[in-house]
Amino acid sequence: MTAISASAVPAAASSDPDGAALHRPVIDWFDAHARDLPWRRPEAGAWGVMVSEFMLQQTPVNRVLPVYEQWLARWPRPADLAAEPPGEAVRAWGRLGYPRRALRLHGAAAAIRERHGGDVPRDHAQLLALPGVGEYTAAAVASFAYGQRHPVLDTNVRRVFARAVSGTQYPPNATTAAERKLARALLPQEEPTAARWAAATMELGALVCTARTPDCARCPIAALCAWRQAGSPEHEGPPRRGQTYAGTDRQVRGKLLAVLREAVAPVPQTTLDQVWDEPVQRARALDGLVSDGLVEPLSGGLYRLPLT
Repeated sequence: MTAISASAVPAAASSDPDGAALHRPVIDWFDAHARDLPWRRPEAGAWGVMVSEFMLQQTPVNRVLPVYEQWLARWPRPADLAAEPPGEAVRAWGRLGYPRRALRLHGAAAAIRERHGGDVPRDHAQLLALPGVGEYTAAAVASFAYGQRHPVLDTNVRRVFARAVSGTQYPPNATTAAERKLARALLPQEEPTAARWAAATMELGALVCTARTPDCARCPIAALCAWRQAGSPEHEGPPRRGQTYAGTDRQVRGKLLAVLREAVAPVPQTTLDQVWDEPVQRARALDGLVSDGLVEPLSGGLYRLPLT
């Protein structure tokens, strides 16, 4: 996210009175406590913001930082990435997880080069039309890179809104129409304020209003929080989805990709067979990688990262 100077943020305005009461304390808190992250610096540009948004999906900041820095050093512009085979994006993705994001980012870079002269578009609809870019990413890039007014709903923001406004400990497992309506209602009217609000609520959820141990003593809107006013009731909805990894197909896929990332030449089936003892699961994981376009099978039982 590119930084928007505090001096450029006018007094918040909203047709929703609760939103208006929340804007200033949250933005002031962000001005004082925001982390200095490379994608928030002006020099990151829209491409840096886009790369960070792809990488930060389901991945914590501390794991993203070194890969992000290496990625931007190698591919400072979308055209630089688009000029390389997609397998190089998968290789550079390393152990961030969910490597299809690397292919999607490569596809977006190619579309930016072909459709927009190599510059990340400013228009929300054009962003949304890029391959691999969904509603969240389009809104985030438009807001954080270009200072536009869009509701940006990631897990952290949804949790802040659920507690502060809706009075529940956690948001639903999947984003609902009601959440989108609430986010639009809470959005400040002025574009600079709205962009700052989007970044501030995300940071508040990441640092203070965390999932397991919210630090309400540090929260700038604790006195206004509907969940606290209700006595911080326990979650009564469907069980929260936990993420497992050990023993799953995801783990096997990761092990297979690790071998291919390190290889300078196509890898024989016999080498891949050594990464996991259970042959049915191993074959299923490899077939899935091929189906997802992350691995390219060759004749003679050889495999490599994709070239096209």
